[in-house]
Amino acid sequence: MEKFSSYGPINTKIHYYVPRESIITKAYHQLIGESESEQGHYITIWAPRQSGKTWIMQQVMVHLLKNDFYETAMIDMQLANNITTDQGMLSYFITSLKEEIGRDLPAINEWEYLYQIFETKYFPRPLILIIDEFDALQENFINKFATVFRAMHMHRIKKSAIENAEQHCMLHGLSLIGIRSVLGIENVSGSPFNVQRSVRIPNFTEKEVRYLLQSYETDSGQSIEPKVIEKTYDEFNGQPGLTSWFAELLTEQHNKTPDKEISTEDFNRVYSLALNALPNNNIINIISKARAVPYKNQILELFKTDEKIKFNFNNPRLSYLYMLGVIGFDIFEDSIYYVKFHCPYVQKSLFNYFSEDLFQTMGPLMEPFAPIDKIFMPQHIDIKALIRMYESYLNKNKEWILKDAPRRADLRIYEAVYHFNLYMYLTRVIQSRGNVLPEFPTGNGKIDLIIKYNQSIYALELKSFSTLAHYHEAIDQAHDYACQLELSEITLVFFIESISDEY
Repeated sequence: MEKFSSYGPINTKIHYYVPRESIITKAYHQLIGESESEQGHYITIWAPRQSGKTWIMQQVMVHLLKNDFYETAMIDMQLANNITTDQGMLSYFITSLKEEIGRDLPAINEWEYLYQIFETKYFPRPLILIIDEFDALQENFINKFATVFRAMHMHRIKKSAIENAEQHCMLHGLSLIGIRSVLGIENVSGSPFNVQRSVRIPNFTEKEVRYLLQSYETDSGQSIEPKVIEKTYDEFNGQPGLTSWFAELLTEQHNKTPDKEISTEDFNRVYSLALNALPNNNIINIISKARAVPYKNQILELFKTDEKIKFNFNNPRLSYLYMLGVIGFDIFEDSIYYVKFHCPYVQKSLFNYFSEDLFQTMGPLMEPFAPIDKIFMPQHIDIKALIRMYESYLNKNKEWILKDAPRRADLRIYEAVYHFNLYMYLTRVIQSRGNVLPEFPTGNGKIDLIIKYNQSIYALELKSFSTLAHYHEAIDQAHDYACQLELSEITLVFFIESISDEY
């Protein structure tokens, strides 16, 4: 029986997989060009980590090996990430290529002579070269390689334009695989590799996620409730690595009843584990990058509720977070692009991380003789009294709690900080009495806290007060959201940073 895998390239003989034939075909035709007599393209294959880049190019290799007109090689540069000298880098590259093609190549010590190894005396057939983990290299080497590859590409184009001209450079097509779309993007002098075509590996579609999980159903005989497949797509947005990882948790590691249908209750149980108790390398990597300045400030800004943030790929912070897999964007009818988080799972993971990181210490949560039994009653919670108790807590402790809180350029505290604080307060006050779950219905700033207590559900929609018009608009939005949740009551919580005596 096959298994799910999210760790490195999949093996189609033992792993469930999505064929992705159209993407493979597209990359194949990019590399060989329009016809054998024409030039292939030099392309970058890019996507966030664990998106299937390497596997897709391995499938392209399979197609290329069936075409005797070309010679094909695929090398990995990950182990070269600590090389610091030109001679060491050139030696590593040439040695890797020699091992791949099985023939000797000359030693090269200067970048300007690297083109010599691609001449006809070493490659009698046109070569298509695929370089994996290319952006693992140090920035100066990325640019040096890119400069040489560009020169070779331009030389081939020039020769092709001359009738009966002999072609000496045999590097027909080139694919550079990494998480960045444009090589040298972080180089202030710009990228010298402006001849490449960019191929982004997209997430799974909802249809592909369904295909993936239904493959398990067919293979195992265990059915999956359709709602589970729908929720899996919604929570992970089809991100290949995260989707396959969660499918593994759901069907193998935490599949308590393999003789019964995997239900929505199973999904909720395993999802809670995935969010709170189980490590994922992709999320660990995202958090390690997201907590660094200036990206931390940008992410905190994304959690604000009063306005959306326009997406522009030329914004270096947004483009970095986009390529890292933290954010995506929505397109509206007026052709304006707005930032949204890549998927609910990533957004919740970041929300949980920053909440716990900023508020590890909360101090006394309530007065010693607070009437807690009148707030948490056997059948329901007095939400208004609970929020008033939090309000009292915040007013009493805000000086030291918010003393070191992250601040914007205008020295105002980020709106998200207040939401993190309320979430941590409710989580610790409620504790074993129930659960507090953050929800983000739109993928951008909108946040709701869902409290599950006994058999009841309470929804709190969080906002920061800006204007009276915004206040009335928020009431209408909260009403609509309560209807969606089929709740007769919803609580709208406003944070007001400062207020005059008049109001």
